[in-house]
Amino acid sequence: MQQVLITGANRGIGFELTRQLLERGECVFAACRQPERADGLQALKSQFPDQLTIVALDVTVDAAVMAAATAVTQQTNHLDMLINNAGILYNKETVANFDPTLMQHTFEVNVFGVMRVITQFLPLLRNSSEPKLVNISSQLGSLQKANPGWKKYSYNSSKAALNMLTRMLSFEFEQDGIAVTAVHPGWVQTDMGGPEAAVTPPDSAAGILQVTDNLTLANTGKFYTFSGEEHLW
Repeated sequence: MQQVLITGANRGIGFELTRQLLERGECVFAACRQPERADGLQALKSQFPDQLTIVALDVTVDAAVMAAATAVTQQTNHLDMLINNAGILYNKETVANFDPTLMQHTFEVNVFGVMRVITQFLPLLRNSSEPKLVNISSQLGSLQKANPGWKKYSYNSSKAALNMLTRMLSFEFEQDGIAVTAVHPGWVQTDMGGPEAAVTPPDSAAGILQVTDNLTLANTGKFYTFSGEEHLW
């Protein structure tokens, strides 16, 4: 039974990852900002009371991340996989309507939040025999596939930064035996992706888990699509 922590687990891809991992028999720490409002997770808790722990976690607040790490450490001495899924996307931006506060908040969640979580939960990852670190990224952060039609300056830039973090973390963590990857989840039918998206949350989550199942130190530091193909940086 694996011990897995997922951020942004209350809806969309994070919720589906949680559900599918529970159905596989894994132990999941499902982190979200407001557990009391996470009706889906509460229903899963009733179904999987011994496997699921719901954790309060706001990735933009240092004290909240530290408190979450303390709470998880009281229940387990290791994490086999950390999935950084929490993210935020604002509407299409142009230079004319650019709002620096929106970019700052986007980076707080999508970049700084990831590093806060990694820093606090790293001791638990290091205690695993086969630890894995998974960053849910996006093809919108790919420099080699930049699309002029997607004018999302804050989101695209934050995911490009996350991709670089993934590469740099893979170099540092290889000596610790931690395999690291970034995954493009597809254009998914979530609150962020919208109803016209091509991929359902169950299909995206299943693909992501297939990627993580195949993740080892032999292929650490790569960027994959949810269908298992290596993505251009």
